[in-house]
Amino acid sequence: MNLSLSDIVPPLRWTSPGQIAPIADDARLPQVWWQALPLDRACETVGTPQIAARLADLSMTCWGHLILGDVLPLVRFTDPAESALTPEHLGRDVVHKLFTGVLERLLEPPGERAPIGLASARADRPLPELINEVFAGLDDRQRSIARDRLYASQRATLDELAQRFSVTRERIRQIERDLRDDVDGWLASADAAPLVAHVSWLRGRLGSAVPAEELATAAPWHGTDLPSLQIPAWRFVRTLVGDYDLVDGWLVAGGADELREKTRQLFTDGPRPVREAVTLVAQLGVREDVAERWLVSVPNLRMLDGHVVAWPRSVNEKAEAVLAIAGGPLTPEEIQERIGEDYSLVGIRNQLTADERFLRVDRNKYGLTRWGGEQYLGIREMIGREIERAGGEASVNTVVANLTTRYDVSESSVRAYAGGPGFERTQRGFIRVAGHEQGDYQPRRDVSETRRCFRSRDGRWWHRVDVNAEHLRGSGSPLPTGFAAHLGMAPGGQLTASAPSGDVVISWHNQPTMGSIRPVLLEYGAQEGDHIFLTVSDGGELLTRFLQAALPSLPPLNRALHLIGYTAPVASEAEGIRLIGARIGLPDGSARDDVLGRLRDRGDREILAFLEGPS
Repeated sequence: MNLSLSDIVPPLRWTSPGQIAPIADDARLPQVWWQALPLDRACETVGTPQIAARLADLSMTCWGHLILGDVLPLVRFTDPAESALTPEHLGRDVVHKLFTGVLERLLEPPGERAPIGLASARADRPLPELINEVFAGLDDRQRSIARDRLYASQRATLDELAQRFSVTRERIRQIERDLRDDVDGWLASADAAPLVAHVSWLRGRLGSAVPAEELATAAPWHGTDLPSLQIPAWRFVRTLVGDYDLVDGWLVAGGADELREKTRQLFTDGPRPVREAVTLVAQLGVREDVAERWLVSVPNLRMLDGHVVAWPRSVNEKAEAVLAIAGGPLTPEEIQERIGEDYSLVGIRNQLTADERFLRVDRNKYGLTRWGGEQYLGIREMIGREIERAGGEASVNTVVANLTTRYDVSESSVRAYAGGPGFERTQRGFIRVAGHEQGDYQPRRDVSETRRCFRSRDGRWWHRVDVNAEHLRGSGSPLPTGFAAHLGMAPGGQLTASAPSGDVVISWHNQPTMGSIRPVLLEYGAQEGDHIFLTVSDGGELLTRFLQAALPSLPPLNRALHLIGYTAPVASEAEGIRLIGARIGLPDGSARDDVLGRLRDRGDREILAFLEGPS
């Protein structure tokens, strides 16, 4: 006998040797013996029950989801009922017994061996001839129904065929049913044994998912035309391989949605290298040689930089995946390029800044918070941290050396900030943080008491700008004193906030004033009545969030929430009031009257109008 175990066990051909070896290896047999060693020699060396035991263990560990007839097709002939069940259903002892019986019969001397299908599969007649005979005696109407409906790539409808032959739809359905019954009867006969054996082999060859075009080339004769139907033989074979769905160019066993979901679940814990991903998918029954193509075809997965990663809808999660694969910090521009979709740079920057999963580690670089490390706070704040580490005062040269070494900041910028507001010289020429009494501006109203200012979950305070015609024309606009002071400004000061569309200058003469934000509005496509929520990061970046004007049909509570930047549904009015209270700086659990009172004191009349009116 010149058959190896992999010749009669199709899954051994597409399962990684790395998965098979720990279960099948034996010191008495050569490496990868299941492919290289004739089966009779393997059984003679370690015993047929031992070979069957290893095959049973592999079935339980690697192929438990396959039916037994797809693991060892010869079982279909020896034990037809059990061959339709999975190893997980039958249990290891039953599987071992069945496999032992098949191997012992296969290894019987030729004179004693009862045929179990393998010999039938070696019949001399070509399989296309056997198949063609089944349809040779059909009349024109039967032949058309078989060709154009039963075995067509694009099936003709019952109505089309009924009109073609001037009969009822029910008559076409009856002829179709009779044809199916005739084919099923033939398949159960001894004459069809070679084809049945071939289909059993084919199921193992296909695995749980395979590109549909592979069926046409899985065997040389699949492309042979059947003269009686004038179709290639593979179209007929396609109907015999079982419960395979044809979805997006793939033949998928047992339902495409289920296999896709199982595949996606493999990557819920993060990206995996392609090689590792292929091995994991092979455990689901997808052959390794088509596994990469399968991964690319699964929705919400993506191949990126040699890794397979879950690819969700939100830009936050995509940015997280990109950073996880990179393994180190990236700039927003690099993240935007690697995502490769239509996300604005402004939007990506805002998400990186506002989402707690990301940590700013340099002037223009972000990493993942779970990696740890020190947060970059902006030059002024970093100088203060250096002074604190030095015990309250530090040499300017030391501060400059430390910051320019660790971060992408220039010496001139560090020296300019060190000599500016917030720091003062000591008697020995060092710098220290200036005391509050020496220049910090104290506004009459804190930012929490300032109209149109709202705190997000990350603790940042944002100011809402209601877009009007002046903004769209490029005019500047006033800022509340409390918000400007929160940004660290004082009368006579100036702050330049950087943005991809151009810097925005905030100056404070008679009152705080913000320069034109027209480029930002153009980027969002803003119109009159829309809202821009803005703030300035510790590093001097202008952060913005855009919100279109609320629909008039929204309930009053939701319109009030819209004005604080909250657009998700709420379960009750109490929950909405709690959210508003938190956004204007009140303690959690504040009463409704306290929230309305704070809004009234701040001057948020637009929000009050929706809360105090009829609900």
